Amino acid sequence: MQNQTQTQTKNKPVHEVRLGMIKAAIWKNDTENGGVRYSVNLQRIYKDGEEWKHTDYFGRDELLLLAKVADLAHTWICEQVPERTPGQGQGQASGEAGGGGAGHAGGGSGSGRWRPSRS
Repeated sequence: MQNQTQTQTKNKPVHEVRLGMIKAAIWKNDTENGGVRYSVNLQRIYKDGEEWKHTDYFGRDELLLLAKVADLAHTWICEQVPERTPGQGQGQASGEAGGGGAGHAGGGSGSGRWRPSRS
């Protein structure tokens, strides 16, 4: 248990987005081929008596805020990823954000990525 606690204190998210009681923690993972991969953990924070807790369950009235937090996390990740050159492939190894582990819904289709226009 102590080893797990040490690992948790060393590993911190590279960025957090929070609106109200909904929070996204963004994690950066280096890939074997020198690329970067990001993953996001979404949580709702609540107080149970005097103790603060978190859950990954969301009610109907929290879903729009959850979507906004996810959108902000996606925007932050896209800003970290350098533009692709025409010969570069798509996918996680080139830095595209998305699911990765078990239990994550990930499209994986590599059908492109929206980027906000820069004026």
